[in-house]
Amino acid sequence: MDFVETDEHRDLRAAVADIAAPFGGDYYVDHARRGAECTELWHALGDAGFVGVSVPEEHGGGGGGLVELALVCEETAAQGAPMLLLLVTHAISAAVIAEYGTGEQRKEWLPGLASGREKVVFAITEPGAGSNTHQLATTARREGDEWIVRGEKYYISGVDDAEALLLVARTGKDERGNARLSLFLVPTDAPGLQKIPLPVDVMLPEKQFTLHFDDVRLPATALVGDEGQGFRQVFHGLNPERITGAALCVGIARYALARAARYANEREVWGRPIGAHQGVAHPLAKARVETELAALMTRKAAWLHDQGLPAGEESNMAKYAAAEAALAAVDAAMQTHGGNGVASEFGLLPYWGLARLLRIAPVNREMILNFVAQHGLGLPRSY
Repeated sequence: MDFVETDEHRDLRAAVADIAAPFGGDYYVDHARRGAECTELWHALGDAGFVGVSVPEEHGGGGGGLVELALVCEETAAQGAPMLLLLVTHAISAAVIAEYGTGEQRKEWLPGLASGREKVVFAITEPGAGSNTHQLATTARREGDEWIVRGEKYYISGVDDAEALLLVARTGKDERGNARLSLFLVPTDAPGLQKIPLPVDVMLPEKQFTLHFDDVRLPATALVGDEGQGFRQVFHGLNPERITGAALCVGIARYALARAARYANEREVWGRPIGAHQGVAHPLAKARVETELAALMTRKAAWLHDQGLPAGEESNMAKYAAAEAALAAVDAAMQTHGGNGVASEFGLLPYWGLARLLRIAPVNREMILNFVAQHGLGLPRSY
């Protein structure tokens, strides 16, 4: 085992931090409050090659793996500017297209994803299915040289800022009556696709949408990978989504703890910094311990994935641990600030909302515990 980060990875962290830090928390919080995409930071990272760090080199990317993409996610968040769409556009969409897309699909989409000038978001969630992917009701029916899509998707992020969706739809049933799923690339301006904003009270730059597919017609070339193999193919992106989500949470926790430590050193009550009191220091120290433990599991899961080794349980554990750590860290940071923890001037509340969201999405903590109980402990399946 070698727990020393390589020079290349240290340089990657430093370079990403150098780009993200001038934007920082004030920039992110302003955009989160307005519901405005962090386009300037996204393009700055893209122009430097970091948005596409995990896209294959032959398509204009950095040729790295999930370890590198997770570092980019963590470090931007640690500078106060978590980029949620990196999870869906690159951990899922770019990875799936690179692995299963046709040569033409790779040529069409990967260069734009690598440069950061195009985005492909992910559309799987439905109001009637929840975590049960087998119950997806959106269908794609073959008619001659076209696919006709009908159905509804829910809580789809960043549709207004993307050129296409990577859509998961039913294309039949297997012998047990479960859905056979397939993946499709759908332009966001396709006729028959209706995009309805879904209001949420969490302050985020990224907007959420409900999508209605009213006989959306797609060419045969829109199919990604093999028909009916979408369930297996989509999991090529779901573990990376969990891992990059964990990395984002680790970064949020690092940012919150840095802010809290600075405040605890500067703020004086009764003639001494409040950080000298164990009632303030211990919650922050505990949050740091939990953050470092989550970071270790996140790096392990990313490394396993890049080595082509099973990483399902580790990916879920990383996401669980990091979301818990981020929420605890932001909460401790807010408590350290006292009343200032909810003051607009200090801008901590948007990070609490994002951390709380990441405790639910992209997979909630209860489903993770179900997975670990079944696969790690050999307990009977509970659902």
